[in-house]
Amino acid sequence: MERDDIIEVLNDLIENSRDGQQGFNTCAEHVKSPELRDIFLARASACAAAVSELQVLVSECGGTPDDSGSISGAMHRGWVAMRGTLSGYTDVGMLEECERGEDVAKARYEKALSRPLPEPIRAVVERQYQGVLRNHEQVKLLRDRYRTAV
Repeated sequence: MERDDIIEVLNDLIENSRDGQQGFNTCAEHVKSPELRDIFLARASACAAAVSELQVLVSECGGTPDDSGSISGAMHRGWVAMRGTLSGYTDVGMLEECERGEDVAKARYEKALSRPLPEPIRAVVERQYQGVLRNHEQVKLLRDRYRTAV
C-alpha cells in the first residue's frame, strides 16, 4: 500500500474519531443521567486519545494529520441538537443518536481494515476498532435499559 493511501486511511479515522469525541461531548451536555454523562465524557476522552495516536502515525508516515471533524459529523451533531430540542433531550434519544454515530464509526473502521495496511498500523487500527465495538455494545445495552425504565 502506498504511503499516501495509508495517510488517507489514517486521516479518515482521525476525522471519524474527532466526530466521535465531539458527538459524545454533545450528548454528555444534554443528558439528565449522571451515569450517562460520565460514560459519554469517558468515551469522548477515549476518542481524543485515538485521535492523538492516529496523528502520530500520520506524522511518522510523513503526512500532515487531519485537524478537524467531518461535515457529516457536524451535520449529525446538528441533528442531535434539533432532535433534542424537539424531544426535550431525553436520555434515550441521546443514546439512540450515540448508537447511530457508533454505527458510522464501525463502518469506517471496517473499511480501513479491509485495506492492506502495514502490520504495525493495522495493529493500532484493529485495537481501536475493538474499542468502537465495545462502545457500540455498551450504548446499545444502555439504550435498551433506559427504554425499559421509561
